[in-house]
Amino acid sequence: MIAGPGGDDAPRDARFDAVEAAMRGWVDRGFLAGASWAILCGRDVLDLRWIGLAERESGVPLRRDHLFRAFSSTKLVTSIAVLQLVEDGRLTLDDPVSRWIPQLADLRVLRTGATSIDDTEPARRPITVRHLLSHASGLSYGLLDPGTPMYRAYTERKVLSDARTLAELVDTLATLPLAFHPGESWEYSIGIDVLGHLVETLTGGRLGDAFQARILDPLGMRDTGFVVPEAGHGRLAALYVGDPLDPTKPGLRRLDDTPYAGAYLKPMPRQSGGGGLVSSLDDQAALLRALVPGDQALLRADTLAAMHANQLADGVWLRFPATGVARGKGHGLAGAVTAEEGSLDAPGSRGALQWGGMAGTHWWMSPAQGLSAVLMTQRYMGFWNPYWWDFQKRVAAAAG
Repeated sequence: MIAGPGGDDAPRDARFDAVEAAMRGWVDRGFLAGASWAILCGRDVLDLRWIGLAERESGVPLRRDHLFRAFSSTKLVTSIAVLQLVEDGRLTLDDPVSRWIPQLADLRVLRTGATSIDDTEPARRPITVRHLLSHASGLSYGLLDPGTPMYRAYTERKVLSDARTLAELVDTLATLPLAFHPGESWEYSIGIDVLGHLVETLTGGRLGDAFQARILDPLGMRDTGFVVPEAGHGRLAALYVGDPLDPTKPGLRRLDDTPYAGAYLKPMPRQSGGGGLVSSLDDQAALLRALVPGDQALLRADTLAAMHANQLADGVWLRFPATGVARGKGHGLAGAVTAEEGSLDAPGSRGALQWGGMAGTHWWMSPAQGLSAVLMTQRYMGFWNPYWWDFQKRVAAAAG
């Protein structure tokens, strides 16, 4: 079992000393303020460590119980909540989401090459739950592709505003076209927030209530939520940002009030299923343990296998505007799936499932190797940065 936060009985495995040495190098060179991680084999936590600083300005050492902004690592929790409802028989993966969210029926799609948000055609098919889980819905984020019609429209309609509830978000999305026909491509999107609203609709409460009752309380995840209680404000690690154009360039500056003033310290109308949680190292390790097949798993073995199966159409890979196509990376029901190993991947990790958050938290599960890991850092624009791939490869190499 994982010990409670702040304990001094953290498991350590000498095989992973090289992992610590490498991560200390990233800290010493100024890429990271601090880092904490958990490495698991099956349900056993082999190694749990934390190094560096929670706050550079005052020299506060990073502790085991510090809290991190999960950002898009939140998507894993929302995806689990949706899959639990599938197992309960409340919906299926291929149900049109408009069955419960009628505003999303009869949507339109931007024509190829459109320069205006009004140049559209009818969608060829409805958005399904599966499309939303795998980011194949045609929805966008209005975040990563400045200058495009979708970016401008999402910005003008304030799609990402936390001042709106999830229900109000859906109402706004219903007035906008899709970037492509559902199921025919991939684009990282606000779709997991739409699924958050679906969870609210089916459970009759707020998303945080569903998380608490169905995931957080059963797993003893005491430090995970949408708001840090006042007594815990001092445990929230500071956030930093490096050079946004060159993730290999050292240097960090403090980044307060991101993504908005007082973020995570006060309740907001939107409980973002795509990026709103704060969590701790022990809580994230507990979550990964609960996704290993067995009697104590949150989901059935067949559901867990489906999470690791690529859901995208043949020839469709993940693609980000700044980095292009990530060949070999498909998407499962909760994160990226390694369908074909690439140069950045740990050898033997085909079938691995992973994702992370923009504030530098990552998780990885490789069934073929029997390994899982979570890495918590405080670097904004820290998704799939070089230090993450270095960590992943060194964990796999050390475990043999």
